Amino acid sequence: MTISPVPGDVIDGLAALPVANIGDSMDRLGVVDAGIQAVWPGATLAGPAFTVEVAGGDNAGIHEAIAQVPAGAILVVNGHGVTDRALIGELIAERLRRVGCAGFVVDGAVRDVDDLEEMGFAVFARAKSPAGPYKNGPFRIGVPIALGGVVVSPGDVIVGDSDGLAVVPAVQAEAVLERARRKNADETETRRRILAS
Repeated sequence: MTISPVPGDVIDGLAALPVANIGDSMDRLGVVDAGIQAVWPGATLAGPAFTVEVAGGDNAGIHEAIAQVPAGAILVVNGHGVTDRALIGELIAERLRRVGCAGFVVDGAVRDVDDLEEMGFAVFARAKSPAGPYKNGPFRIGVPIALGGVVVSPGDVIVGDSDGLAVVPAVQAEAVLERARRKNADETETRRRILAS
């Protein structure tokens, strides 16, 4: 499956901008529920989404997806907001990192947060829990999913920083980048004027 029609320089450009500017440039739509945040301070990510939907508290689909995630992609999991079972920990993260995955986002819980920070592996999730997952299924891979109130299609660009996450539809990525750059430049100039007054 081809993961993203978005050129690498566009993804790099989005990665260099604050998520707040990106969200503003999409009329404040496409911004993920604020309950999903970086699980360690300073984590950032940007890349095309590789999507998985799993049953709440069950990570069978994540295990299945590991071999399919393209290098540079973000594994994005709709775990239906279930927070009493961690879907991913450091062992899966190590396997994902080995195949070149750039990070993951889970609408659900993760664990082994200290290890994830030590690895420098970018992780955004709704919660942390020490409890492990079930492995029974069902699941769906490579389909449009919900993530914190936003639809994510395979190949959409996921951008995350300390403020949270934005989902940039692949077909709009270049236009969003240009608007976000203008927004960032305007805010930089406004701040310069404030400091000079």
